[in-house]
Amino acid sequence: MTVNHLRELAKFGQSVWLDNISRDLLQTGELKRLIDEDGITGVTSNPTIFEKAMSIGTRYDADMGKLAARGKSVSEIYEALALADIAAAADLLRPTYELTTGVDGYISLEVSPHLAHDTQGTVAEAKRLFAAVNRPNVMIKVPATREGIPAISALIGAGLNINVTLIFALNFYQDVALAYIQGLEMLAGAGGDLAHAGSVASFFVSRVDTAVDKLLAGRPEEEELRGKAGIANARLAYADFQQIFAGPRWERLAAAGARVQRPLFASTSTKDPRYPDTLYADGLIGPHTVDTMPPQTIEAFRDHGHAALTITQDVEGARQTMERLAAAGIDMSQVTQDLLDAGVKSFQDSFDKLMSGLEHKVATLTPG
Repeated sequence: MTVNHLRELAKFGQSVWLDNISRDLLQTGELKRLIDEDGITGVTSNPTIFEKAMSIGTRYDADMGKLAARGKSVSEIYEALALADIAAAADLLRPTYELTTGVDGYISLEVSPHLAHDTQGTVAEAKRLFAAVNRPNVMIKVPATREGIPAISALIGAGLNINVTLIFALNFYQDVALAYIQGLEMLAGAGGDLAHAGSVASFFVSRVDTAVDKLLAGRPEEEELRGKAGIANARLAYADFQQIFAGPRWERLAAAGARVQRPLFASTSTKDPRYPDTLYADGLIGPHTVDTMPPQTIEAFRDHGHAALTITQDVEGARQTMERLAAAGIDMSQVTQDLLDAGVKSFQDSFDKLMSGLEHKVATLTPG
C-alpha cells in the first residue's frame, strides 16, 4: 500500500494548508479531494494567486459579464468573484473547523496590498472583508509591516481571525507574536471569547535562501552556507515561539481559553533546482505549526517527503549558521527588510495587474 506522507505530518503536530485557490479547484472537486484524501486542513490566498486564477481560462467569465452588465466597477467585480471563492472554500473547510474546534479549517483572504503601510485603513478593510464573507473560519491576512503590527492587535481585540503574512525577520516575528497576545488581552478586557480567536504567523523560508545565496555567489569559501539561511532563520523563530507562548502572561490567557498563534511556514517550495524539492517541508516539522504548500510541493511531499520532528533539531547549529553569515558580511536585518519591501511590492504589482487584466476582460465580455 502506498504511503501518503502528507497524512503522517499530523502525528508531529503539523497541519498542511494549500497555498492556492481558484474556481477551477472548487468546481472540479479537486479542493474537496485534497481535504478528504490528503488531509489538507486549510487554504491560503494572496493577490498573486488570484491574479493567476482569474487571468486563465473562462470559469469566471459568466459572472464577470453579469456583474459588468449590472454596472459594477472592476474593483467591485474582483471583490465579488474573490469573496465567492473564499466563501465556497470556507464552506468546504467548515467540517474541519468544527471537528478541530477552530484550530484548523481556515481560508485566508488578504487586505489590499496598497494598505500595507496604513494601519487604520488595514483595520477598516479587514473588518469589512470579514463581515462580507460572513464565515467564522475566514482569516484576514495582514502584512507584518511596522504599520501592520498595531493593526494585528486591534483586529484580534475585535474578535477577527488574522493570518499575519510576509514575516522574514526574527525581531518582526517577535513583535507579531506579542501583538497577538496584546490583542487577546484587549479581547478579554472587552468580554470576548478567547477560544474563538484564531491566528497564524506566516514566516517565509525559501525566499531567504534565494536572497542570501545571491550574496554568497562567487565566494567558494562560503559554499557550505548556501541553502542554510532559510531553515536556520525559521528554526530560530520557532525557538522564539516556544519562549513567547510560555510563562505567566501567556498562561493567564491560555487558562481563559486562548490558543497559541501557530507559526505557519510559507514559501516552502524549492526555488533552486540544486536543492531537494521537499527541503523546506522536511526541515520544519513540529508541534503547533502549519506548512502552507503550493500544489507542486504537496505532490512531492505526498510521494517522497520525510515526516519527522525536525523543527527543534540543532537549534544551536542554526544560531551558528546566522553567526557565520554575519561574519561573512551578510546583514540579515537588511536582507529581511529588503524581502519584506519586495514582498509588499510584488503583491501590489500582482493586484494592479489583476485589475488591469479584469478591465480588459470585462471590455471583451461587454462590448460597447
